[in-house]
Amino acid sequence: MSVQFGRWNYEGQQSAADYIERVCATLAPYGPDSNEFYSKGGVEIVYRAFHTTKESHRETQPHISRCGAVITLDGRLDNRAELIDKLRDTATGNSSDVAIASAAYDTWGANCFAHLIGDWALCIWNPNTRELVLAKDPIGTRHLYYLIEKDHIAWSSVLDPLVLFAGKNFVLDEEYIAGWFTYFPAVHLTPYVGVHSVPPSSFVLLRPGNRIIRKYWNFDPGKQIRYHSDAEYEEHFRSVLATAVRRRLRSDRPILAELSGGMDSSSIVCMADLVTAGNTSELSCLDTISWYDDSNPDLDERPYFTKVEEKRGRAGYHIDLGAVNKAEGWETNSERSVTSEFGNDHFRATPFLTAWHSERFQEHAAYLVSHGHRVTLSGIGGGEVTGDGVPSPTPELQNLLARARFVALAKQVKAWAVKMRKPRVPLFWEAARGFLPPALGGLTTEVHKAPWFNSRFVRRNHLALSSYSSRVKLFGVLPSFQDNLRTLDLTQRVLAYIGLQPEMLCERRFPYLDRSLLEFMYAIPREQIVRVGVRRSLMKRALLDIVPDELLNRKRRSATPIKLPKNRTTEWPSFIDIGQCLLSSSLGIIDQNRFWDELQRSRYSEEVPIRHMKQTLTLESWLRHLTVQGVLANSLSAAEERYSSRIEAKEF
Repeated sequence: MSVQFGRWNYEGQQSAADYIERVCATLAPYGPDSNEFYSKGGVEIVYRAFHTTKESHRETQPHISRCGAVITLDGRLDNRAELIDKLRDTATGNSSDVAIASAAYDTWGANCFAHLIGDWALCIWNPNTRELVLAKDPIGTRHLYYLIEKDHIAWSSVLDPLVLFAGKNFVLDEEYIAGWFTYFPAVHLTPYVGVHSVPPSSFVLLRPGNRIIRKYWNFDPGKQIRYHSDAEYEEHFRSVLATAVRRRLRSDRPILAELSGGMDSSSIVCMADLVTAGNTSELSCLDTISWYDDSNPDLDERPYFTKVEEKRGRAGYHIDLGAVNKAEGWETNSERSVTSEFGNDHFRATPFLTAWHSERFQEHAAYLVSHGHRVTLSGIGGGEVTGDGVPSPTPELQNLLARARFVALAKQVKAWAVKMRKPRVPLFWEAARGFLPPALGGLTTEVHKAPWFNSRFVRRNHLALSSYSSRVKLFGVLPSFQDNLRTLDLTQRVLAYIGLQPEMLCERRFPYLDRSLLEFMYAIPREQIVRVGVRRSLMKRALLDIVPDELLNRKRRSATPIKLPKNRTTEWPSFIDIGQCLLSSSLGIIDQNRFWDELQRSRYSEEVPIRHMKQTLTLESWLRHLTVQGVLANSLSAAEERYSSRIEAKEF
């Protein structure tokens, strides 16, 4: 999880004397292990290392390839052995990951990106052709942003230097804000017009006055894996999961695994123990961290993650959320700030609230540092790919409809109807209407909006406010494959939205987002993943005797609202607290008068959209933070600036 930065001045001039110094100071918390620099012909590149593998200690970045290209790589290559075998004339077993990527680029050019399996983002400056290439892995686990100006291009792993040192004010990208209101913006967006994010599975070719974005790889919709028996699918699943976990265990320090008590994190920990059994050289230590709350039985995971600890014969580190919540005032009527992170002492490039100041966050960060952990394994993406959630026949029935397999369709509709105790016609109609336009299918596209949103803002950003939803295509690829890609897109948006956090420096790795594992899951029949009334069918069958039975047979917990004390009330800020002019209104995002009306209703305990109310207050505070930082093209009047530091509210 190293960071990179670069600037290419077209005319060949060097940047101002203190420009690179300020950039290096900004990036220093993200890359404490080195501060390396390249400067030639108007191109300046900064690389700060955060070592997580033994090979990374041998790297010198920026790396100069045999053909003269200047390369920086933030990431990890999982198919090193395969690449070294193909590039045996220019790469060896002692080669660093950036040296292997460099040899691949020298050999295959831009076609090399499809061969690089792992989590990575790279920059290639070619002084011979005067071209800049920025690329990212197919899942998008790393961040890489770029800014194009008339006389230069700048790029960075973090937004801060691009925004703070641009020497200009920015216009807010309202599509990003619309996506933020629906939780996650599109992967190519940033909050600032003119600052872009490199999309997953794509490379950006940049020349003066010219930008080309190309997708270099995608999942193959025509790939199908068909076996004669369940046992063969189960064996293949175990194999790809073991490979996915093993790839992410490459580290020169102890690894920390999140162990929540759910099937995704538990299966990762159990599989890690299995693949490293008897091979101490592959992993020095795997620790676990878990959260529990004995005061809330609906949220207490301790009975389940302790089963995994018993199986591996080793207890992990536990954080008592109940005690932390009580210490932080969740048990009382204490006043809490929804926007306390947007103080002017630390720049926040996005409205994402990390709660880094909270006790639970600080305890987690302190544990990482004290035990030398630099890598964390996460179960993100597992539920989506293995068929978690309420078992649904819709993707399977849509596949049968699209392929005109009407006999099998009738049989499956009957089987699901019996299992779910529902009439057959509604089950069939639920699958069939997915192919129709919403109006014909009786569906309405859910638009995430509040009553006070500006109507023009809603019309301009209808797609983003509806989470970029689309109907199922009848012809072409299978509906289940379309569903897989939509789900993956949402996961990629989550990864793109959550930026690096210097307050808790750690490289997060996601075994269930492994490219090979996803290729397998997308290629097998849907009925292997979810069977009639049975979620995670393949996963449960394949991991018998690997994951404790209590977890495999655990009933899915229903979504239960968090229960807080009845004596808590909501006290939203008043007109005087916020001030007379809302930046979000002047930018055309909300209607100020309607917002005041809803805010007044909330103060009289009338029902209002609480999530959107909190988001609007958070957005307003963040916009004022940007204005004080000199980033936004709008400014506050002197009368309003006294209210810009924070907006406080007593929350549920």
